[in-house]
Amino acid sequence: MKNAKLWIIVAAVIFIAAIVWCVIIITKPPGEIVTISQDGETLYTLDLSEESDRTITVEYEGRENVIEIKDGRIHMLEADCPDHTCINTGWLEDLPIVCLPNKLVIEFADESGADAVAR
Repeated sequence: MKNAKLWIIVAAVIFIAAIVWCVIIITKPPGEIVTISQDGETLYTLDLSEESDRTITVEYEGRENVIEIKDGRIHMLEADCPDHTCINTGWLEDLPIVCLPNKLVIEFADESGADAVAR
């Protein structure tokens, strides 16, 4: 009887530990390393925790995107594209900011330094 109780306690501890581990992994905040790429080529790799407030202008076939870094966050401030979906995305959080007409992507890099989204 004592042996059965011990196994139940061990199983319960393992189950609770697995749940806690899953919650930690799922709620893990994104990294601070961001890549800005255009047409598959990485233009910038930035550590938002070390970047000062500034804007970056990226040109593509006569059109421009203005990217703003402010208070350790990044977003598309201005864009010469017809729909402005990239601007309406807001600050970079979980999903990448994409400007399809200008082939520009802003996304968090994974911890190994590779892009967060496989190409």
